[in-house]
Amino acid sequence: MDPPQPPKQSKWQYLRCTPRSTLFQLNNESHRSQVLLHAVSKWAKGEAAPTNLAKGRGICVNSHFDSGNIEVVDISDAQARGVSHELNLRIHADPYCESDDVSHFMWFYFRVTGAKGEELHINITNAGEGSFPVAWPGYQACATYDRKFWFRVPTTYDKDTGVLSWKHTPAHDAVRYAYFAPYPYEQHQTLIADCQSKPGVTLEMLGQTLDGHDLDLLRIGDADDKDKRKIWVIARQHPGESMAEWFMDGMLKRLLDPHDPVSRKLLQQTVFYVVPNMNPDGTWRGHLRTNAAGANLNREWDNPTLEHSPEVYYVRNHMDLVGCDFLADIHGDEEIEYNFLAGNEGIPAWDDRLKGLQDEFCQAFLHTSPDFQLGNGYGVDPPGQANLAICSSAVGQRYNCLAFTLEMPFKDVHYAREPVQGWSPERSVRFGAAMLNAILAVVPSLR
Repeated sequence: MDPPQPPKQSKWQYLRCTPRSTLFQLNNESHRSQVLLHAVSKWAKGEAAPTNLAKGRGICVNSHFDSGNIEVVDISDAQARGVSHELNLRIHADPYCESDDVSHFMWFYFRVTGAKGEELHINITNAGEGSFPVAWPGYQACATYDRKFWFRVPTTYDKDTGVLSWKHTPAHDAVRYAYFAPYPYEQHQTLIADCQSKPGVTLEMLGQTLDGHDLDLLRIGDADDKDKRKIWVIARQHPGESMAEWFMDGMLKRLLDPHDPVSRKLLQQTVFYVVPNMNPDGTWRGHLRTNAAGANLNREWDNPTLEHSPEVYYVRNHMDLVGCDFLADIHGDEEIEYNFLAGNEGIPAWDDRLKGLQDEFCQAFLHTSPDFQLGNGYGVDPPGQANLAICSSAVGQRYNCLAFTLEMPFKDVHYAREPVQGWSPERSVRFGAAMLNAILAVVPSLR
């Protein structure tokens, strides 16, 4: 069942404004078009306008941009509660996901303007109805002024009311808040453009998504050399897991550095097939886990269709065409405060060879990155009981190759906390770059 939605607004909506601004907004029924201006003056309530207009100060909340997601419930003065303004907000849900029997949501990303120097009390009122409410305790919201440096804001979760809250006094006129530092679709396009201009890189457009976005694959290396191992790395099947594309950013930039000895040696032995963003529709729309049709792409690998999951359909067909010797599927986990690998112990093809490859890769990754560990993660599937609709299981079984899911935290690494940023874009980038050492270590053993 879909979660309850707020009442629809009329097409033309008069918004309460400060005395210095009168605004009409065309509401196109999209959640990202919702803008609510809050006035602290009596004039905004329909009473006589004050003579001293400088006293009015408006708060604007907006998510009408790439990857944005929020709905405004109400904004009110909260002087009696010790803050300037209280913002009650809701996260907009993804389309209904049939495989998971739920409308997913946890991703939020929005901008607040007009609050410089004024303490805000922000409440996400439907957080407890989200996909993984057990993950909210210990979570800290992300914030930025310049869209480059993201920092954490002290955040609380009331499990009785299901409300996620934080208080923050912006130091500048505009501040953005997000579930994790976004990697918007526009930034993805910049990454693709930068990479495809480098020597040895071929950009292949595998097909188009349901919303008409291009599904891009970067082929790096000489594909005509049949002795080279085929290395596949994909990310962001779940679009709200933006740390996955930050990871890809770091991996790609190191891989394409002509002066890096690890990258040079890797490309002498391998061809990389990289899909930095498997779900551009969900990225643009501000979804947590699904594409435009409500498909959880990481539950579509057994039977993808053009109508429901074209992203998986195109990628799997291309894998069949060129082959696969190694797959890393990059994700983020809402609850677990560690970087970890989810292996393929439960696939029918699992044997001593695949176990040896996975162990070798893990040991190499441990050696190259202290942010990786083995003691905490998901449980191991019983023999023969893996879900072959999941990418890593499907690929490992289909190609009898080393395949796994790599998870990063939305929160922080438990044993290496960074109090200002938590797990961050910067750390994700470096983690992605570090994985190349581990891949190089296992290349001779892949076949």
